Amino acid sequence: MKIEELTSKSIGLVLSGGGVRGIGHIGMLKALKEYGIEASVISGSSAGALVGALYAGNSSFEEMLAFFKETPLFKYNFFTINKPGLVNTDRYFDIFNQYIPFHTFESLHKQLFVTATNLQKGVAEVFYKGDLIIPLLASAALPPVFSPVEINNDLYADGGIMNNFPSEPLQGKADFVIGSNVSVLKTVSKKEIQSSFQLASRPTSLMVYAINRQKIKSCDIIFEPMEIKDIGVFEKSGIDKAFNIGYDNACRVLEALLIQQ
Repeated sequence: MKIEELTSKSIGLVLSGGGVRGIGHIGMLKALKEYGIEASVISGSSAGALVGALYAGNSSFEEMLAFFKETPLFKYNFFTINKPGLVNTDRYFDIFNQYIPFHTFESLHKQLFVTATNLQKGVAEVFYKGDLIIPLLASAALPPVFSPVEINNDLYADGGIMNNFPSEPLQGKADFVIGSNVSVLKTVSKKEIQSSFQLASRPTSLMVYAINRQKIKSCDIIFEPMEIKDIGVFEKSGIDKAFNIGYDNACRVLEALLIQQ
């Protein structure tokens, strides 16, 4: 497909979770804009949901980066002893609302689907109408660091637990689906599987990767910057690096499409 044809179609965008690696989505979006490509419907999980909300609210790329740079991860007065988790996720409401000044999904400029995990029922649920900020908080509440978020008397946590690449909500809603996956698999050495924690976390990464593969392959275009794997999930010093990696990778992919024309 020619890029000229792509710009005339309705485009759906899937944004994976990935913590700080999710900043790579912002770089990818910048590249899309430079090639005249804009999505009308977005589905995201965890960090992907946050980037999706900023994009759906027409935030500039500078504003998107500022949100992630200025939102504290482990502010001392955000810690909690009254809730499960180390940090009280509810304390981020005002910060989210400052950078995403839209109270409802309906007030956004683009259609947005946010995936979060219902911890009690053990299912992934998609939010797309009504209150916006609370589902975003839930989608990014990675346990055990962040406390679960209560919605309609149920407890919700990070959407990536059960669906880190939520392409399902876009079925039938776009002519063309673009996927951005920053939860790429990193090869590890024996030394990196020595502690009980390392042993427990590695299978989780493998399961998320395996579950997503078929859905990722089904996208019409996929951006998957392998270089981003070395940035830690909570490595805020890697924000600019993740942005540049996402941008450079997307430019290479789009340039390759031009060459094929």
